[in-house]
Formats: sequence, structure tokens, C-alpha cells
Amino acid sequence: MKYLHTMVRARDLDETLDFYCDKLGLVEVNRYDSEAGRFSLVFLAAADDVARARERQSPLLEITWNWDQESYDGGRNFGHLAYRVDNIYETCQRLLDKGVTINRPPRDGHMAFIRSPDGISIELLQAGDSLQAQEPWASMPNTGEW
Repeated sequence: MKYLHTMVRARDLDETLDFYCDKLGLVEVNRYDSEAGRFSLVFLAAADDVARARERQSPLLEITWNWDQESYDGGRNFGHLAYRVDNIYETCQRLLDKGVTINRPPRDGHMAFIRSPDGISIELLQAGDSLQAQEPWASMPNTGEW
């Protein structure tokens, strides 16, 4: 058995790709548009996984966008996506500077949660050992759901 991808639905493809690519830093590696089915599939990979994702078609995040307007509830019941980052504080600050709410700040120097525009929880985990606790993160409260 081999992990291939996780699929999440987008209600607004541009907004979703802005979040995952421009803000979170994922890279589009493939796209499939179905005129007959009226949908698009956009496959994204973490920057460190691009070569492997293009070669093996995994690990990927599949964004499914149905061209006809739909609303999607939930996200929290989906669970979450998880990405390892080199510096949890720098990553969270970069996201915060781009207008992303840090729902669960990295108070412990190890873990944070954010949410996509479609309500998908995303866990960010510090690579290696936890970083030493530091402000403003150590005393920052949770915001919303994560």
C-alpha cells in the first residue's frame, strides 16, 4: 500500500489556491479540467516533495473544484492535513503577515493549527526538537476552531 493524496473540495478555486500556494507555499504539480464533468482537479505538493510527487504522483493534496456553485460545510470533521516545517515561529509569522489566522499558536514551539478558506484544519509541526517557547506565541490564545 502507498499513500497517494488527500482530497479536499474548494468552493472558490482562486481563493483556495491563493491560500495553499501563495500563503502556505505548496506548489501546483498537475491539473486536470473536465468539461464533461464540470470540475477541475489541482494537485499540489510541499516544496520539498515536488520532484517525488511529479515522479510518483504522491504525496499530493488534491483540490477538487466543481464549476457549479456549491457550499461545503464542516472541515473539522475531515480531520486535518499535516506539514513539517523548518521553523514553526517563522512559518506562523509569515502566514500571520499574509492575513492567515493562527487558530492554535505554537505556544510549545512544536505545533500550530491554521484553517484553509474552505475550513480544512492544517497542522504545522516543527521539524526535529521543539523550539524554545517565545513570545508572542507563548501567551497567544487560541482563535476559533482548529
